[in-house]
Amino acid sequence: MVLNDSDLHNYQKTAVEHIIGNPFCGLFLDMGLGKTVSALTAIKRLRFEYLDINNALIIAPKRVVENVWTSEIEKWSHLKGITISRIIGNEKKRKAAMAEKAHIHIISRDNVSWLCGQFGGSMLPWDMLVIDESSSFKNPKSQRFKALRLVQPSFLRVVILTGTPVPNGLIDLWPQIYLLDRGERLGKFISNYRSNYFAPGQSSGHIVYNYRIQSDGEERIYRKIEDIVISMKAEDYLELPGVVHNYIDVVFPADIQKKYDDFEKEKVLQLFEDPDDDISAVNAAALSTKLRQFAGGAVYDDNKNWHSVHDLKLDVLEEIIEDANGKPVLIAYAYRHELERILIRLKKYKPVMFDTEQHNKDWNSGKIQVMVMHPASGGHGLNLQSGGNIIVWFGPTWDAEHYEQFNARLDRQGKTEVTIINHLVACNTIDRKVIDAVRGKVAKQEGLMDAVKAIIKKVQNYLEIN
Repeated sequence: MVLNDSDLHNYQKTAVEHIIGNPFCGLFLDMGLGKTVSALTAIKRLRFEYLDINNALIIAPKRVVENVWTSEIEKWSHLKGITISRIIGNEKKRKAAMAEKAHIHIISRDNVSWLCGQFGGSMLPWDMLVIDESSSFKNPKSQRFKALRLVQPSFLRVVILTGTPVPNGLIDLWPQIYLLDRGERLGKFISNYRSNYFAPGQSSGHIVYNYRIQSDGEERIYRKIEDIVISMKAEDYLELPGVVHNYIDVVFPADIQKKYDDFEKEKVLQLFEDPDDDISAVNAAALSTKLRQFAGGAVYDDNKNWHSVHDLKLDVLEEIIEDANGKPVLIAYAYRHELERILIRLKKYKPVMFDTEQHNKDWNSGKIQVMVMHPASGGHGLNLQSGGNIIVWFGPTWDAEHYEQFNARLDRQGKTEVTIINHLVACNTIDRKVIDAVRGKVAKQEGLMDAVKAIIKKVQNYLEIN
């Protein structure tokens, strides 16, 4: 289904006008609330209606560069006509893409220093800069921040896109706002910013390990930046739905996709000696299990040891946690290997596997930033709405009841924020069939059998052709 500008929510239209009306501005909106389409709509209007810019540079995480912005244009009819050149690949390909004529050039944040170096660290040839997930520029000592700081005067317009930070997460805000106003609002030096709005937390001698915000620090910071930043703090004029379902495509590169396709054929032929035979529920469940494991990133052998096949979902998950800006995130997993790999990948966030009543209390009191839970244990009876508003389904489930009950742990009476439910969907895998079945509220067994029949039919067609 192709959408048009009349399908934009009122808060997205507000965001578009905010970008157009403020040459240097920020959108602090949670993932799934439409930062990308808002920015693209503003870029198109600035380019074709207002004739205010000629071109724009977008900096984003690698996965987002490869898929998200281009696919967003395809979803919206009013964005047709915008051309994008993706500066990706080896250096030769990046240089060719950089030289390509386009309305928008988009590059990974990991290549920002390289890009600035191509122009000697001086003026860049773009009128507008959009930094997607600007929280990745929170370290003022990083090379990417230092490089961008030098070339910031190149741009007539700068937009930063990020999630709403929690109060103590505001310590990381200074570099991001500096890239907008060069220190006008929060000061020209991070040391002054810290002393003005924060108090030292843990320390050893002269070394301070963390900071806690002063009692009125959050209010004073937002007052300083309220003219250039739209934030979820402005709920009085942002008309937000109660729940946003965000489906994030995880695209396999060609080599991983081939491995999945080969694995799918192998398992079909192992479980069904003759694909024309009747499908048993046991075999259908076994096939589904194997394919869902692969989609999640690892498969089990006969000795119940798991073997990693890719980390693509983990990469996306880490981006979501980073973009959450310190806000708590509840993660649903399907298999033990997913749990173990999540705990390892996110160890710097001190993730907790939900297990006790104390975890329930700690979550609701804001002491846990990342909590991982199996849908079967996160169903009836748990009230987690006080602890956060972001859910990530790392591994989808066939069970519609588990799905709805898990989501209801956060989306329930007394909730004051929109609930963001993110689904990581491995494209061209069984993930899509699981998601479609649950969205359509198809009974677990019916959805499973229909999906397996379609997979077997695909394998049959392949065997006939070959």
